[in-house]
Amino acid sequence: MNKKLYGGILGVIGFLLSPLSWWNDVFINFPIAYVCACAINFIHKGSFLSAFIIFYWLTNILGFVLLQKGMEKMENGAKEKKGYSLKNFAKDIVLSIVYSILIVILVKLGMIKPIL
Repeated sequence: MNKKLYGGILGVIGFLLSPLSWWNDVFINFPIAYVCACAINFIHKGSFLSAFIIFYWLTNILGFVLLQKGMEKMENGAKEKKGYSLKNFAKDIVLSIVYSILIVILVKLGMIKPIL
């Protein structure tokens, strides 16, 4: 497969998983984290909330990694690389913490529960 096409596919998947857009958590990361947390809760009862938060953070981290790797593949050895600024990192951490707090509140209020 062409390196630019492969990098583009990785980049799109990474963008969809990363917290770089306001809508991805509700439509992508929460459902993935929810399904994974339900599976873990099925194996180990009472671990739903912690598994939900862990998988939510893992989807965000995976998104950043795939986005970075995809862009590196697309650059194909370009000499000038754009960095990920400390300001962007701080914003992404704050957003992830806010969404994590939202997960805790929704689970504690009983609005989000494991399937089984």
